Amino acid sequence: MKHSTHQKLARRKRRIQRRLARRRWTHQRRPRFAAANILYEMADRAVALSAGGIGAMHLLAGAIGLPRLIDRNIRLLKRHLPYLESDHVLNIAYNVLAGGTCLEDLERRRNDEAFLNALGATVIPDPTTAGDFCRRFENDPQVLLLMETFNEARLKVWKQQPAGFFDRAVIDADGTIAPTFGQCKQGMDISHDGQWGYHPLLISLANTKEPLYLVNRSGNRPSHEQADEYLDRAITLCRRGGFRQILLRGDTDFTQTRHLDRWDDDGVRFIFGIDAMPNLVEHAESLRKSAWKPLSRPARYEVKTTPRQQPANVKEQVVRQRQFTNIRLVSQEVAECSYRPTACRKLYRLVIVRKNLSVEKGENVLFDDVRYFFYLSNDTRGDTDQIVFLANERCDQENLIEQLKNGVRAMRNPLDNLHSNWAYMAISSLAWTLKSWCALLLPVTPGAPAARHRDQKRSILRMEFKAFLNSLMQLPCQIVRTGRRIIYRLLAWNPWAGALLRLAQAMRRPLRC
Repeated sequence: MKHSTHQKLARRKRRIQRRLARRRWTHQRRPRFAAANILYEMADRAVALSAGGIGAMHLLAGAIGLPRLIDRNIRLLKRHLPYLESDHVLNIAYNVLAGGTCLEDLERRRNDEAFLNALGATVIPDPTTAGDFCRRFENDPQVLLLMETFNEARLKVWKQQPAGFFDRAVIDADGTIAPTFGQCKQGMDISHDGQWGYHPLLISLANTKEPLYLVNRSGNRPSHEQADEYLDRAITLCRRGGFRQILLRGDTDFTQTRHLDRWDDDGVRFIFGIDAMPNLVEHAESLRKSAWKPLSRPARYEVKTTPRQQPANVKEQVVRQRQFTNIRLVSQEVAECSYRPTACRKLYRLVIVRKNLSVEKGENVLFDDVRYFFYLSNDTRGDTDQIVFLANERCDQENLIEQLKNGVRAMRNPLDNLHSNWAYMAISSLAWTLKSWCALLLPVTPGAPAARHRDQKRSILRMEFKAFLNSLMQLPCQIVRTGRRIIYRLLAWNPWAGALLRLAQAMRRPLRC
């Protein structure tokens, strides 16, 4: 980054810090929003863009060769008049990154001269054309090829990571309901909880929260359907990427007992929940008392300041006052034993959590209850506590599903059939993937700034999508076209402006092959 750019960032930061500095205010008689003589004028030549981070995302996509890969692998158009397949795919993804929430928002992008200039485009597809492109995906292999194309670019991103990144890949699997109020969408059906819609399957990499495969299915299909096929694909992908160990995780619907021996023979580790079947409960109750030990969960975070007094639990007070039935956790214990599922020929490690509960009504204890939770694993090295905590960490995938649903809005099903909505899910989820790649490719400057830069990378990986848009995408900037260059001149400062500039500069240099 240029020294003058560093100076401008520092000046902007000092100016806002002076405004926000704590001071002793006197009693004010006028409101702080004091602007009165406001005039609007129309600029003649200067154009500005609210989503100033879109240029860095386009540089990133070009640096890893994503448009070239899409045009090479996806052949849906007989003639390109005037758009290529990569234009359609990036058009939908960039709409999401620019703050769009539906296909109709593409019309705003088409009529935004600054947005077109920023991406060097004369024109971009309108909402109808974008929908028609998604409808050209007519079968499973076509959408699968699109996802594999994204994964081919993903491998290049992974190649830029340090050696420690490849210690272990943790692959999570889960299903979710994508409801719709439409009545004529082909492939929709009614789910187990009475919702009409689809039932997507998500296979994701927990290390980076990247969606590796997002598979659309009819609404009445079971959660685990096709999970083994796409877990196998994810294993192959992670091994191609260079991961030395692979761990599969899933809840009770994803135990896949007929595949466990094969995965174990292949050197794949797994931790799956397993239903509390009567034979397992009976086995847990027959264990000796000495087999059980207390399960103590570590604190979620370390208090860095003086511990504060916890506020009163209002919900608990209302439950007691109104004599509602309340189930309260008293203690947890953990034990382990060997277990061979019916579909397996090998013995595996069965970790059992026993939760001792108190069922209360008002101030009165009705009775004590005991519930068992079972985890099946071929990991023989980890402590039982570690197995339980690692299995529970899979719940973080629910946050990823929430972001894909309501942050990116990839599961809104705007089109008329299963495969076109599947294609839209895969393409719009590319916006979230680009966010993850932004974090992975953000350079770390050696020396004093290194720790701060590493914190920025971790923060971007953990960010919710809305926070990412507000931090790195929604930076207003002037678009200047001069010679063969397109200049994004930032017009405002926020704490992430420096990270965006570092990313843009890094993406202009060749990546490691």
